[in-house]
Amino acid sequence: MQENTQYSNFKEPQLENYIQKTKKKKFGIWINITLFILTCITVTFAGVYWLGKDPYEISNFHLGVTYAVLIILFLSFHEFGHYFAAKYHKVDVTLPFYIPMPFPDLLNPFGTMGAVIRIREPIKSRKALFDIGIAGPIAGFIIASASIIYGLLTLPAVEYLYNIHPEYAVTGIPPESGLTFANTLLYSLLKNILPLPVNSFIPPMNEIYHYPFLCAGWFGLFVTSLNLMPVGQLDGGHISYALLGNSHKVIAKIFFILLAVMSLIGLSNELGYTNLIHYGSLMWAVWVILILFVIKIQHPPINDMQELGIGRKLLGVFALFMFVCSFTPAPITI
Repeated sequence: MQENTQYSNFKEPQLENYIQKTKKKKFGIWINITLFILTCITVTFAGVYWLGKDPYEISNFHLGVTYAVLIILFLSFHEFGHYFAAKYHKVDVTLPFYIPMPFPDLLNPFGTMGAVIRIREPIKSRKALFDIGIAGPIAGFIIASASIIYGLLTLPAVEYLYNIHPEYAVTGIPPESGLTFANTLLYSLLKNILPLPVNSFIPPMNEIYHYPFLCAGWFGLFVTSLNLMPVGQLDGGHISYALLGNSHKVIAKIFFILLAVMSLIGLSNELGYTNLIHYGSLMWAVWVILILFVIKIQHPPINDMQELGIGRKLLGVFALFMFVCSFTPAPITI
């Protein structure tokens, strides 16, 4: 869900020519609408799949609607946060392109690879870069947090889980194996401080995907943490560059090294040499490759680096808070 803002320092005639060529590549809105509809369908399939039902059985389709609405709501708030911030700063930008992912039982159980917007011209000021970068994560974080809060406040009794897994009723204890979501700092905090319903059952992390609000909220935090990684063209890269200027290079390099280490730990776990399943994941190897060849480690420079006010600096601290609350070295384990 990163923005396409990969520009370098052009001389003025070169910059003008580049902008004109880029603007000629505008996509028709029908592509946005088609992708949106397809994504609504694929995330609904995913919602059915998470409930342990056949996603290809049309009579089950309605069961995935709650999850689908929550996922679409999160993606829309995140991307339109970027969109309206860009419009505020008069930066030419497309509507969001949603990315559907069919076959939840084979490819991606979440039903989507997120959404992106495309910025058609260079972001020329530090304030604009910061605002566009942080608006999406804040908007998405609010929706993800609200989804988890509502899900915890309306937790059903354990019989809800027994209806999905009747075999659990024999022992009364779900198994500890299987697909497991990491217990993020925010999720852990919320489930310990919120007044949960009487007789409610807090599902273990290898079962929360059966609960649409918890599953969608966890997904939202996961995507937010990915976007806030302080490297290159990601939202976190925009934010850290706007706040720190060239000093962001140090943070970007350190974080990239940490990603590489976590990917190596994940590989070692997969090969059976270690069992540090909470400290790394092989999924980070994909991100290491993406950062090296697509996203890049360092943020491209911009010309106007005027000082940010105290308000934006405080928002920068909040961005760090969101990242710490959402990030985990091993998001999903099996």
